[in-house]
Amino acid sequence: MRKTQIHFVENLKKYLIVSIALIVVGVVIAVIFGVNMDINFKGGTRFTYTYSGEINLDEVQSLAGEKLGKQVTVAESTDIAGTSSKLIITLVGDQSVTAETQQALTDGLAEAYPDNAVKLGDSNTVSPTIARSFFAKSLFAVALAGLLVVIYVGLRFRKIGGISAGLMALVALVHDCLLAFVTCVIFRLQIDANFMAVILTIFGYSLNNTIVIYDRVRENKRLHANMKVAELVNNSVNETMGRSLFTTVTTFIAVVTVAIVAEVCGMTTLRSFAIPMAVGLVAGCYSSMCLSGPLWVRWIWHKEKHPKKKKTSKK
Repeated sequence: MRKTQIHFVENLKKYLIVSIALIVVGVVIAVIFGVNMDINFKGGTRFTYTYSGEINLDEVQSLAGEKLGKQVTVAESTDIAGTSSKLIITLVGDQSVTAETQQALTDGLAEAYPDNAVKLGDSNTVSPTIARSFFAKSLFAVALAGLLVVIYVGLRFRKIGGISAGLMALVALVHDCLLAFVTCVIFRLQIDANFMAVILTIFGYSLNNTIVIYDRVRENKRLHANMKVAELVNNSVNETMGRSLFTTVTTFIAVVTVAIVAEVCGMTTLRSFAIPMAVGLVAGCYSSMCLSGPLWVRWIWHKEKHPKKKKTSKK
């Protein structure tokens, strides 16, 4: 059986170009069309109405905008059995709604759709101050997880670089988070608590793949002490590639199944989790093999060359 031998270290520039291009596209789309932030992160008000039959969402958006006097977004959600449908009307930002205005909206929907039994389920208002605080705490949780990754990898793999290996693993994780964000921007998904759950879950899967590779690098370094670091990493990634791909594909199929169910049933909550999660799994597998190890090799080369430059400059 022929052994796979991909030169990951030598192809690092190609991988970086692909990753940077995808991230730049996402940033450009975010600048042009904006980012769809949930009210829990930006503040605002959300109304949930139950109804039966079919309702045109564009008409509801126009009616709600007229009654509230503000720009709104409208989404629908249906349970798996298809027996219960919900209208979700959202005003993002510092947009308080009085009880009278809320009642006018409810009356307007009931009058416009008398045969659909439209009823107000619940309403939720989040102040921008509380939303910003919650968003800051979520970012802190992600940053703390990143710091713990560096410390953990640094302690566990002291023999192959320690902290430098941890930092390269963190770079790969940041790459995965950015691609998950790009996915939300392209598919116009909300950045909400589900997104933060996706980020932390991707941390686990991507880091697991990276640790498997680093563990093999450490083992190969012990067995082949004189092997060059680039060859060491290339061999280690190739040897663990099958395991990483199998684990990722298995989980990816499960997540894609959830995404399909969410799309068919109109379950927006699951959609905002499953789609970026599926992309994040692929990105995590890709970054573990193509970025973390090759970047670590480049860092080792940089450290080897840097002292020589210093000695030359002193003469």
